[in-house]
Amino acid sequence: MPAHGLAILGSGIFAKEAHLPALAALGAAVDVKAVYSRSSKSSNAFAEAAQETLGLKHKLDVYNEEEEGRSLDALLSRSDIQGVIVALPITLQPDIVRKALAAGKHVLSEKPVAPDVASGRTLIEEYETKYKPQGLVWRVAENFETEPAFQAARRIVHGGKLGTIKYYNARAYSWVDTHSKWYNTPWRTVPDYQGGFLLDGGVHTIAVLRKVLPSSFSSVSAYASLAKEILKPHDTINAVVRSDDNSHGIVELSWGAPVQSRVTGSRDSISITGDKGWLEATRAGSNIRITVRTAVLDENGKPVWDEEKQQWKEAEEVIEEKSCGVEKEIESWLRATDGEDDGLDAPGGTLIDVAFIEAALNSNGTPVDLKKLVTG
Repeated sequence: MPAHGLAILGSGIFAKEAHLPALAALGAAVDVKAVYSRSSKSSNAFAEAAQETLGLKHKLDVYNEEEEGRSLDALLSRSDIQGVIVALPITLQPDIVRKALAAGKHVLSEKPVAPDVASGRTLIEEYETKYKPQGLVWRVAENFETEPAFQAARRIVHGGKLGTIKYYNARAYSWVDTHSKWYNTPWRTVPDYQGGFLLDGGVHTIAVLRKVLPSSFSSVSAYASLAKEILKPHDTINAVVRSDDNSHGIVELSWGAPVQSRVTGSRDSISITGDKGWLEATRAGSNIRITVRTAVLDENGKPVWDEEKQQWKEAEEVIEEKSCGVEKEIESWLRATDGEDDGLDAPGGTLIDVAFIEAALNSNGTPVDLKKLVTG
């Protein structure tokens, strides 16, 4: 890929710890020129970190709302910056995305696509009608969607190796307390958006199911609650889901674990079961492991009995890939700006993830039609 002139809008933890290493891994494909943050202190601190991580011989140009002539508008007016990566608080992002698109920039904005379905739908409609025809590319940085391991799981399921999908399960538990670096950011400590950490982090799990399953979600029935007082308004969801092909599943999400052992003991995973076998996705250190188990069939398509073990024979395949979704999402976006669109991280898809969380938060046990919620 040719080098792309980029700017980073946002200087928080994820921008430093995830985006900068991913950009460094892409090497010559990117030319990071500037950073914007609301404060001079944070923007300068990020510029110093970027200089070290990216191996720059010069410091990034710094923009903020405290120094005259260094505003976001000034950054967006630069013709040498073709695209921006937006990593700002959830409620700020839609307006920043609009501003960047209006300035003629390609945009990669952090998930979720918006704080709620209605505002996300409005933003997507505006992009589709006004900015996409201009050739501008906007993607939502849902890094779980671009993980190589989950892409492999998608190929297995859609290729029919598991047969007809019957049911699925997703389980994600997290432990957050007042010492957590993720908790100690003002916009997370007192969230002004629905669901708190459930929206911020829960969309990841839903995105994997959305991409790997062969059929779209049709409805969700759920209960949401608060297990840990510091994580208002909600930190836990238990949901039952149905898909268009009549397969169904259970989704468990919680950031309100009482102790860390609740997380390590839960063995977070995503499993998908068909009539010929099943797969499970788990974390293995810095890797993601996909384990596939299928029935061994004879030449007539019948299961084979193992006399020695006194059970039906099974075949096992293990796929393990390094977790590198942030790098892959940036690469995918840059290729899309060059006309090679692989369809990943499209805003319309990530709106479904927000709709799932929104429906689960408000269901109180009553089934919610996800398609109607998404389309309005």
